[in-house]
Amino acid sequence: MHPLQTKEWEEFRKKWGNETVRVDGNLLTLHEVPLLNRKIGIFEKGEMPTDKMIKGLVSFGKKEKLIFIKLEPNYVIKKDNISCADEKKVASLLKKYGAVRGKTIFTPTTFWIDLTKSEDLLLKSFSSKTRYNIGLAKRKGVEVKEDNSDEAFERYLELTRETVRRDKFFAHNERYHRLMWKALKGKVAHLLTAWYGGQIIVAWILFVKDGILYYPYGASTHKFKNVMAPNLMMWEAIKFGKKHKLRFFDLWGREEGKGFTKFKEGYNPQVVEFLGTWDLVLDKPRYYLYRLMDYFRWIFLRIRGNFIKPGF
Repeated sequence: MHPLQTKEWEEFRKKWGNETVRVDGNLLTLHEVPLLNRKIGIFEKGEMPTDKMIKGLVSFGKKEKLIFIKLEPNYVIKKDNISCADEKKVASLLKKYGAVRGKTIFTPTTFWIDLTKSEDLLLKSFSSKTRYNIGLAKRKGVEVKEDNSDEAFERYLELTRETVRRDKFFAHNERYHRLMWKALKGKVAHLLTAWYGGQIIVAWILFVKDGILYYPYGASTHKFKNVMAPNLMMWEAIKFGKKHKLRFFDLWGREEGKGFTKFKEGYNPQVVEFLGTWDLVLDKPRYYLYRLMDYFRWIFLRIRGNFIKPGF
């Protein structure tokens, strides 16, 4: 089970203000579309779609008069360009029930690191620059440890605020992070901190579920960027996963050309491709009207983003 299908995540989404429902055990969030007087469903990171699953979703969706249900299955179809599953068969099943390719929420590919390998083999597989930076951080005296205290979390929020302003991207706000941490802390979520000069300069929130380690949130200061703390943080996160006998480390997304993608590539991860995003259409007229409205909404948000600085 993916962390976004857990009861802890469901508790968090309820407190955040989302309407949640379980359909045959699968977690969906429901979202109002005011101008259309209808709702849509979002089903993130579920299992491989089956005939029974889709029938259940269609039945529920029609009963609740949903416009559509967006599915992003946590179902791997390729690893390093080697096919792992019958993509055509699953796609055919989805199309049979009226599903079409939809706009993504998560990136369709991510990186995985195999945590069953020895530390020596993993370290040797990293790029020479990455190994050098890990060693440099150690020589500079950077230390990494798990710290789930209130004080460490407050520092995480400070670093996230700094990172958002520095890198100019829009992120979930402080209330979102506080509610998420309260619901998942000590159950699914763990906070790793990198210390230098008596203070936390990098903080990452990691998720652990069913033998897999995930890296959804991270923040840092540029004040001490020369000590290469993020490189050591990643290495210590890998060792954290091995210590807890986890199988894979999912680096939570991959976008070509982005700086952090290049950072992740230094650890020689596998490229993993998922089934992708599918919209299970239940009301065609309203669905295509919704798509048109969403298209213009994103144009507006992009224009607005040129005049409003990212905040947290």
